[in-house]
Amino acid sequence: MHNRGSTSFNKAGFTLLEVMLVLLLMGLAAGYVMFNAFGASKSDLLKTQAQRLQVIVDMASDFAVLNQQQLGIRFEADRNEYYFVYLDDEDKWQRVEGEKTYEPYTLPEPFTFTLNLEDLPWDAEDRLFDRQLFDENLSVSDEGVEIGNEEDKKLPPPQVLIMSSGDITPFTLSFNYEGDDGDDPVYFSLQNQDIPPLVLEGPLERPL
Repeated sequence: MHNRGSTSFNKAGFTLLEVMLVLLLMGLAAGYVMFNAFGASKSDLLKTQAQRLQVIVDMASDFAVLNQQQLGIRFEADRNEYYFVYLDDEDKWQRVEGEKTYEPYTLPEPFTFTLNLEDLPWDAEDRLFDRQLFDENLSVSDEGVEIGNEEDKKLPPPQVLIMSSGDITPFTLSFNYEGDDGDDPVYFSLQNQDIPPLVLEGPLERPL
């Protein structure tokens, strides 16, 4: 396992790949605004949301390699939100702060997402988190999660890990639009089987 580097996310400069990815992310954001302004289809808007995460995960993988930092993504389906975390020197997950790209992001209505972590081909000995926090389905257990004031609560571990090698643990994330006002349902699937880049499929008639 690689040694973890500094938990600081401040760097002296940027790689060409990071600059290109930031520009692409800005383009996606601008495109989303234009879609809204000119009445784009729900399918186009949903695809933009999936592409946004696809780009950011690629950026995070590059960052993890350059800084030898273990990262993760936490998905909160009940809040329609996801955010990035890092593993500190005490093996505790902390939110990434000071980097707008990795701040918590809420999927706009009427879209939702569904995370699928079933049948992951992981070697249990290679996991970077405390296995006692998880049940056999990789869901967070109550044990080890502190109850109390908000600032005293232990941050739950991420469901998706981004290794310092750049590898990303397998997952499938479905971006969903269930249909409204006569529109048909549409879905996009963002997948990672072993190593990046992530694969985006859609529009689909049903989630994978």
